[in-house]
Amino acid sequence: MSSIPPLIDFREIQGRLELVFPEGIQNRNYLIRELAAKTIFVMLYTDAIEGKNHWIRPNQVTRMTDEQAAISDVQSRKRWTEASLIPSREAIPGRWFAHDTREPIRDETLRYGFIEYGAVIVRQGIPTTSSKPRYSLQSAFSKLFSPDLTGVELENAIKQWQNQHLSPEALARTRLVQRSIASSDDKVLVTFPNQETRRLSPGPSSVISKAVIEVFAKKFLAKPGVIWLSESGNKVVERDEGLARSIGISISSENILPDIILVDLGRKIPIIVFVEVVATDGPIDEFRKKELGKLAQEPGFAEENIAFVTAYLDRGSPAFQKTFKSLAWNSFAWLVSEPDSIISLYKLKTTGKANVLLYELLQLK
Repeated sequence: MSSIPPLIDFREIQGRLELVFPEGIQNRNYLIRELAAKTIFVMLYTDAIEGKNHWIRPNQVTRMTDEQAAISDVQSRKRWTEASLIPSREAIPGRWFAHDTREPIRDETLRYGFIEYGAVIVRQGIPTTSSKPRYSLQSAFSKLFSPDLTGVELENAIKQWQNQHLSPEALARTRLVQRSIASSDDKVLVTFPNQETRRLSPGPSSVISKAVIEVFAKKFLAKPGVIWLSESGNKVVERDEGLARSIGISISSENILPDIILVDLGRKIPIIVFVEVVATDGPIDEFRKKELGKLAQEPGFAEENIAFVTAYLDRGSPAFQKTFKSLAWNSFAWLVSEPDSIISLYKLKTTGKANVLLYELLQLK
């Protein structure tokens, strides 16, 4: 917590919230009331900010006091953060809210308030029944409460955040991400192009894999098929030996295999699509691309009939921000939250016409 953010009073936070969320915003009351401001204060106090792997749970907000809030040195804040996560029945003199206030914080302030507008993110892979902390401030949103940000600079920062998060397109994207995260608490049912189904273990990787097979494959391939699907821990979910043999691909366990292998059978020469699912790490970098390419090149597939895709949940996810810079040239990135678009890392002056099908869809020839 060495870079823990400086604090402003919760009343100042409330005033800024009224500027960030103007009249007409759905559930505005949940976003601008004192309960909301104090929730933001506690998240800043505990350094629960996107990318830092610090999270809160609602009952920590109820346990804060005016006396504690006035103590702002790093070590005191760290000690309180650790102590506030320990279950205790001990009375807390001057606590901000009664213990049962945690429910409106969770349901109104967070779920139907800040999360709905992308101001708060939810920790992925945590079951709904778990008591582990799961809420963190979206990075850009947290900066709106810096004491150094005032006047015109504050107004400009607020406008920029609003443009990126309160437009109809931004709201649609945020809500799609939240629905995906919510569904990651349960077993994930995947429907294959041939209408067969499989169940994947709960978790964000499974949510992304489902979207790749059910959404990406239909949008970007003419006649998709699934040769290979695996989960974390190398658990094989789908392995179509017959389809693999028909196009000359070997999926032996001795080979380096991706999370998903798709094939487009809608062309005279099939297109092989290697997909890596990234919830935390493991994109298709140059080394990975070279190793995966051997699977298709050995049976004679030309470069233009091989595509490499790294799939993410969203551009705003820590996984995307962490790994995008390492993606291989002449590969693609696809986002569950923006399914109609694809990011092409197109390298000019390359030999051959790599990944022809996807480039044609992008009108890159």
